[in-house]
Amino acid sequence: MNEARRGLRCYISGRVQGVFFRASTQEKAHQLGLTGYARNLPDGRVEVYACGLQSQLDALEAWLWQGPPGAGVSTVECEPVAMHSFDTFETR
Repeated sequence: MNEARRGLRCYISGRVQGVFFRASTQEKAHQLGLTGYARNLPDGRVEVYACGLQSQLDALEAWLWQGPPGAGVSTVECEPVAMHSFDTFETR
C-alpha cells in the first residue's frame, strides 16, 4: 500500500536567523526527498512548508529541533496543511 503525500507547515523560534537555518533545512529536505520552502519571517522565526510522505515529514520535524550548528531552537510548532505540488525545496 502506498503512503499518501502530505503537507506540513512549521514555525521555528529561537536563534534561527543568520545561522544558515534556511539553507541547512533545504539541504536536509533534499536528503529526505521533500519539496516546499523555508523562509525568514519578520518576527524572527523561520517558516518551513514541506510536502512528502509522513515518515519524511516526521524526520524533518525532528531535525528542526536541532537545526544547523549555531542555531538555538526554542520552539517548533507544526501543523498539517494542504499538499502542494512544489518542484523542489527552496529558500525564500
